[in-house]
Amino acid sequence: VEMGMGPDFDDDQEGAGDGVQMQPLVEGKRRVFTSKPKNALNASSLTVFLLTVGLVCLIGGARSYLGMSSGPASRRMQVTTFNVAAINNNPFEYWLSMPENPAYEDLMGKVEDFLENPGDKDVPVNKVFTQEMFDKLDARLTGVGWKSVKTYWDEDFSKRTIVEGFLKDKSLGSKRLASMPDRVTNTIFTASGSPVFRPTVINMYEKDLNNQDMWWKAWEKFMFDDKLKMKDKDGKVSEQAPWEMLQPIKKAKYPAISEEEEADSLPLQTLCGAIFDGILVSMMNTVTKPDVWQPLKRTIVENLNKKKIPHTLEILEKQYIDASIMTLQEVSSALIDEARKGKLGRNFHIISPKNLDVVRDQNSVILLCKKTFPKGMTEEVSDVVESMFPQGVKVPVANGDILAITAKNARGDDFVVASFHGDTNGLATIPVLDAIVAAMKNSDKIPDSARLIFGLDANTYEKGVEGKTQDVMLWGAHYMEHGLTSCWGDLPDKTNYTTYNARTYLQPQLNKACKRTEKREKGDVNPK
Repeated sequence: VEMGMGPDFDDDQEGAGDGVQMQPLVEGKRRVFTSKPKNALNASSLTVFLLTVGLVCLIGGARSYLGMSSGPASRRMQVTTFNVAAINNNPFEYWLSMPENPAYEDLMGKVEDFLENPGDKDVPVNKVFTQEMFDKLDARLTGVGWKSVKTYWDEDFSKRTIVEGFLKDKSLGSKRLASMPDRVTNTIFTASGSPVFRPTVINMYEKDLNNQDMWWKAWEKFMFDDKLKMKDKDGKVSEQAPWEMLQPIKKAKYPAISEEEEADSLPLQTLCGAIFDGILVSMMNTVTKPDVWQPLKRTIVENLNKKKIPHTLEILEKQYIDASIMTLQEVSSALIDEARKGKLGRNFHIISPKNLDVVRDQNSVILLCKKTFPKGMTEEVSDVVESMFPQGVKVPVANGDILAITAKNARGDDFVVASFHGDTNGLATIPVLDAIVAAMKNSDKIPDSARLIFGLDANTYEKGVEGKTQDVMLWGAHYMEHGLTSCWGDLPDKTNYTTYNARTYLQPQLNKACKRTEKREKGDVNPK
């Protein structure tokens, strides 16, 4: 997305510099100009909001929306926004096209059949994750000071069946009891930048998982005995075992979880994570042989996962190096470190949040071109934004999701630049925008003349459900109420899909799994 910033105009002045009729909207002491879209062609993958005291024209990537036909304005700024999806280290998570390797379709078909029609293979959980394994796990949990989960095991989980009772229980997915520990411990980047992998089917773990005993011994050792050197947000290095990195599951963000489960969420998610991993190992060794699925996994890992960070940096360095501003979301600490060492670090001030989340390891980041913004960031104001959330209202944001800064370009113009990663359902998107606008109106830390550039993955839906998922058209109407426009125009086209993917059955949220024949109908195809 590019912006041409012309000079300030009187209320009745039109079409300055770009031949576009601009309509001023008065908001408090600011005059906000927005342009009316004339058509809607697919031009950008995420949303950028612009708020200015003068005139903001969209050119380049957005000019298709705004009907611009003449050359760019004299003051031009190019903005790139990109969710790099830091947390996806599972080679089996999404359906792939591998026509050159029919073993992939065969394996995934067998997994789907196993889960859809398990028959007598739907055995009790305690046949796969045995009583002996549970006793050792519970002793570990109480040994680190957590509450015993024996009641949950005896009265519930041990009696469930592995498929219908556990893997296909939609409530486990909505409560994140299996997916949250996977997110935190699936792939852990240590202080040296080297990744460490939990012994499971769904990451880049390279050692053999030929049977349950082999898996359990490796899993228990990894979670409780392996001390990893970890770097905190201040750069201080300390040793941590993976169990220490787990985070409580908050009812405010995941309302399906009960208050009792929330209080016990640390040991409970550890139990569910162990059961989940154990079931996956058993299932894979049931539908095929270890010497079939493990080499296939290594092939996928080598091609798609291991080179993810260098490939992402290559895209940014080759395609977007001329940007004035980049706003990135779901960025891992390892990617930030590598970016600072290379071409991006030489050309951009790379800014990460003060509350960088090194455990969940998905953070919003802002890059400011050193030529355009020679002094870099003036001040981080993320805390100011979060302080504007309504009292008593729990907004589903986590550490690292919001990064908001002030900055001054080489011409002396003031900016607020924000990068935000929305929750899966998009329910935080409107409250965060409201908070940014409120901060700009009310905070002494933000100059009155500041322009807003907001890059985000809004996680909006073509057909939202009130209170559950954010509808994209209601979102467009809401930002217009603030006198804002976007790179999609004033109102987005709800069929401008920016996401097209379908999850397989080999990932923690089976409620989101799609059959081979339902990738389009049940996949995530939305204007995120």
